[in-house]
Amino acid sequence: MTGAFSDRKQSVSSSTVKLEDAPDPHDLIPAAGGLAWLSEALCLVGEGPSLVIDPGTGPDRFRRGAEAVAALMEGAEISDQVDQPGTGPVVFGSWTFDEDAPGSRLMVPSTVYGFGEGLAWKTSVTFAAGPPAAPAETHRERPGLDPQGWIRAVEQAVQAIVAGKLEKVVLARRTVVEAAEPIHQGDLARRLSDAYPGCFTFCFEDLVGASPELLVRRLEDVVDSVPLAGSTRRGTTPAEDLELGRQLQASHKNLAEHALAVETVVNKLTPFCSELVREPEPSLLLLANLQHLSTKVQGKLKGSPNALILAGALHPTAAVCGVPQDRALEMIRELEHFDRGRYSGPVGWMDHHGDGEWAIALRCALIDGRHAELYAGAGIVAESDSVDELEETTLKLLAVLDTLP
Repeated sequence: MTGAFSDRKQSVSSSTVKLEDAPDPHDLIPAAGGLAWLSEALCLVGEGPSLVIDPGTGPDRFRRGAEAVAALMEGAEISDQVDQPGTGPVVFGSWTFDEDAPGSRLMVPSTVYGFGEGLAWKTSVTFAAGPPAAPAETHRERPGLDPQGWIRAVEQAVQAIVAGKLEKVVLARRTVVEAAEPIHQGDLARRLSDAYPGCFTFCFEDLVGASPELLVRRLEDVVDSVPLAGSTRRGTTPAEDLELGRQLQASHKNLAEHALAVETVVNKLTPFCSELVREPEPSLLLLANLQHLSTKVQGKLKGSPNALILAGALHPTAAVCGVPQDRALEMIRELEHFDRGRYSGPVGWMDHHGDGEWAIALRCALIDGRHAELYAGAGIVAESDSVDELEETTLKLLAVLDTLP
């Protein structure tokens, strides 16, 4: 498709049946080009030819994508023995961080295996006109900065914040590694799921990762988001671990950074909700090598905005961009010296009911044979220390680096 809509009318039909002998979802993910969403509550793996929607670029890309999905699902013939979130035709998606960058994509695979609520199922989808070929990807040079260059970028950002030009900006690093052997996406996804069971492990074409951050979940009329901001390492002993967590929860710098992330989520969700509540104080999300400040936000929806519309309204949050958004984005483009591509953009799925989950594509890598491009970022505020922020991004990079062959 060019833009959001194909020049030939598409229609779909699907059949969802229960599976008695459920395969391991990791075994279904191919060596390359996979579509998968793996969490403790729900696993979805897509395979086979896919119908591709290219939402294009610009501020209306999420709306165009949502309209294309709605047009596709309108009049769809759906047979569903399971009737759970993630049954029927499912759209997988991955979006670039920058609205001006090409590469966002939505895909409806011809086969989806699902696992959740103690059930397993298989959905088979047919496309009346046949799935069109994927649009050509446009790549841009992304040299990035070495560690010393990134430290200087952080120092420039701090100076701008102290001068009152903005309150927060999130700066990312990119590093390139060569693995000892070709990287099999299914094997990498399995290792990430095992190492980070509380995260959302995902595969979308060449992008693989395990994100700790739920951008948005929509199930019927309930919406959830869990912004993260403020991080520290895990301790080597239980006592040290407890003390590091206590220091994080008492850190003025980290609490201020976290408050900005929560505020943006609350402000952006409020117009969609008749009720909206948030945890009064941030809790700790404990991962294998890091702990983060985390706040759960939940609302009751008014009207029926689907998960994709909600993801578009929330992105980019202060957790991956900054405050105010326009100035932070300008600084990111100026200081990072690489195109983020799909890193820190929404990644996830939506079913034909409009239910779905979208995470922020963090702790991830672009995979090409033995070649991997890894990304990590840190929130910069007035109190940030450039060396400490470099150490934080190094720890985040290890989440994927330690799982490569």
